[in-house]
Amino acid sequence: MTGRPRVLVIAEAANPEWVSVPLVGWSLARALAAVADTHLVTQVRNRDAILRAGLVEGRDFTAIDSEVLAAPAWKLAQVLRMGEGKGWTMVQALNALSYPWFERLVWRRFGAGIARGDWDVVHRVTPLSPTVPSPLAARVAGTGVPFVLGPLNGGVPWPEGFDAERRREREWLSYLRGAYKALPGRDATLRHAAVILAGSRHTASEIPARYRDKVIYLPENGIDPARFSRAAYAPAEGPLRAAFVGRLVPYKGADMLIEAAAPLLAAGRMRLDIVGDGPMGHALRAQAGPTGGVTFHGWLAHGAVQDVLAGAHLLAFPSIREFGGGVVLEAMALGVPPLVVDYAGPGELVVPGTGLTVPCSTRAGIVAALRAQLTGLCADRSGLADLGHAARARVAGRFTWARKAAQVAEIYDWVRGDRRGPAPQPMAE
Repeated sequence: MTGRPRVLVIAEAANPEWVSVPLVGWSLARALAAVADTHLVTQVRNRDAILRAGLVEGRDFTAIDSEVLAAPAWKLAQVLRMGEGKGWTMVQALNALSYPWFERLVWRRFGAGIARGDWDVVHRVTPLSPTVPSPLAARVAGTGVPFVLGPLNGGVPWPEGFDAERRREREWLSYLRGAYKALPGRDATLRHAAVILAGSRHTASEIPARYRDKVIYLPENGIDPARFSRAAYAPAEGPLRAAFVGRLVPYKGADMLIEAAAPLLAAGRMRLDIVGDGPMGHALRAQAGPTGGVTFHGWLAHGAVQDVLAGAHLLAFPSIREFGGGVVLEAMALGVPPLVVDYAGPGELVVPGTGLTVPCSTRAGIVAALRAQLTGLCADRSGLADLGHAARARVAGRFTWARKAAQVAEIYDWVRGDRRGPAPQPMAE
């Protein structure tokens, strides 16, 4: 088929003023508007921010008011998390219970138009979680309109040896996470999807074999060059400067980083900037001590985060359970090479020649490997500039939102065609 496709983009979470999943939903939806005639369908809590971004309600987007179920579920999740930003699996479980109401309202509003042929493709961008089924999938497929699902990501297993961190994160439901595969609606969602976008190779591996022929690997995160416009400028002389950016929670690994860097910090051979805050903030400040080698910035505005990152020789980010790893891409976009644990999202983003990795082992093993890498860099950091240049080129070539939208456009062309050939695999290494 020729011409720009007409695409109804379903992104319950899409907000230009938030971070994480809502920013992913917004960014991909806006990028898709450059390659297709799109209409965004989102939840009413995002309306004001989208209006401030310049979109016109009714023409560019529709806000669905599902608060009768969504609001109580969100409040309950915050109570169970005790205001500390933990228990992500609990939040997803509650969302899985309330989200179908949102899709029911979407069908009520747009079902007749879909059946009438007003849209060439319906694409559900969020929720990203593979545990949340889509009641829309079967209804849309029943009209003959292709239903695109994803990117889906999440459910990365906790690595062995980190059960204490798992409990501190209040991830009690993660022990039962595999049960989602038996939930009503999961198989129907996958069966009726024309294409399943997998945001990680782990998520792709959990799709049943009978549906693997329509799974396409497309990492969830992307970069807006207008938002990440700085270039690395770390000084050639002086101590090694490393930066950590993220919530100060157990699985992010800031405590392992401080422990690994402690002798280098004490000797004045390294400085560490920590951007972010969270329930571990007080403990991490106490762990760092009064040496002056660690600067805690707290939460910073976006531009200020870029300033800190661009002034570092590397991003040190030893998260042990990161689904996407958006901050890794952000550092790479600035030309700052990352040092990450080779596991889950960051391990997929940082390919050889674009950054440094340490094996995902025990806590003691990770600390020792980090210390070895940092010690080596304190002695000779001459190779970091080449890594940074390669990292920046990788992001520019594969991970801008515009590039992702172009890749999704290929998928739209495929699902609108006869589909007798294999599905495109634009992200294959």
